[in-house]
Amino acid sequence: MITLITNIKELLQIRESNIKKVSGKEMATLPTIKNAFLVIENEYITNFGTMDNCPKINADKTIDATGKIVLPTWCDSHTHIVYAGNRESEFVDRINGLSYEEIANRGGGILNSAKKLNETSEEEIYNQSKVRLEEVMQLGTGAVEIKSGYGLTVEGELKMLRVIKKLAENYPIKIKATFLGAHAFPTEYKDNHSGYIDLIINEMLPKIAQENLAEYIDVFCETGYFSVEETEKIMEAGKKYGLISKIHVNQFNAIGGIAASVKHKALSVDHLEIVTDEDIEALKNSETMPVALPSCSYFLSIPYTPARKMLQAGLPLALATDFNPGSTPSGNMNFVVATACIKMKMTPEEAINAATINGAYAMGISDTHGSITIGKKANLIITKPITSYYQLPYAFGSNLIENVMIEGKIIY
Repeated sequence: MITLITNIKELLQIRESNIKKVSGKEMATLPTIKNAFLVIENEYITNFGTMDNCPKINADKTIDATGKIVLPTWCDSHTHIVYAGNRESEFVDRINGLSYEEIANRGGGILNSAKKLNETSEEEIYNQSKVRLEEVMQLGTGAVEIKSGYGLTVEGELKMLRVIKKLAENYPIKIKATFLGAHAFPTEYKDNHSGYIDLIINEMLPKIAQENLAEYIDVFCETGYFSVEETEKIMEAGKKYGLISKIHVNQFNAIGGIAASVKHKALSVDHLEIVTDEDIEALKNSETMPVALPSCSYFLSIPYTPARKMLQAGLPLALATDFNPGSTPSGNMNFVVATACIKMKMTPEEAINAATINGAYAMGISDTHGSITIGKKANLIITKPITSYYQLPYAFGSNLIENVMIEGKIIY
């Protein structure tokens, strides 16, 4: 199956295969081709260039993209799409003045979601979750990381990871699974942290490894949740089963979790609403990708990741949604890109780089996703006719996507 896209107003994010991520000043550059063509064979990009050099080929399908922008699909490297029910009532509690921590302290938050999940069948969780997955695909996401963490029991965590595995088997979108048993301490372990950590290490991890249910391990390293020492212990245990770390850190407080994550060669550190000079120094010259979650800041009315400070220090940055029932009930990466521009003062070029090539790096798929590169998956957003790609973040409330292609096929 050969598909030819012609007359593309502008083809964004053209990269050589050796470019895995962009950092600092490089993030302000978004390589593009105007008046372009692109050739797809089956699920891969095989050729692109200017229309002057468009090959005469017998394509099975030709798409005329006159007036339209084509770019790689979003790579959302941090989500909690698999959950049961919702937490609408907590949304109203926050409007009425309760903080995230206050809601958690009275049994809300993560523990509320855990209760619902453990009461819901695996089949029902799958049915609820696939609706969310289909929605984000229509919104232009072509790769997504999904975490467990609302089970907080051996069976609950396994149930979530099995649902993630089933979604990956049934949908063309690239899905990476992360084990987040260390999301919160269950009520029965509130005063017995070592007991729950033992459960994670000695019961959950062996079973997850046995069923090959995850590639990454995550910990909510935060005051009132898991300490730096506890986080390191769990990261070490994950390594023994081949699980690479991706760590929730610095959402409300800076407690040294970033330096610890870098020491343990974490693939990413996510949230970063609070970032100190020491954190920036720890991240410099590391292989760890900082990931910002601006729609979480928007929803909780907490600070935004200091993108400008981080980019000026030469760091890379990725953007993700944090799609979850409590602090970000949205998987819309278009809104994330717009919010990064509007609230974090990232340029459109920086935000698109953060949501594509750097997002792919933050989930370990930069060899196959995140840019327009020969040999990579043909995962593409084709916009409606627009004036320029600046319109994507500028018209933040409009759906400017006409078609989404995943593995060379338009999804409906």
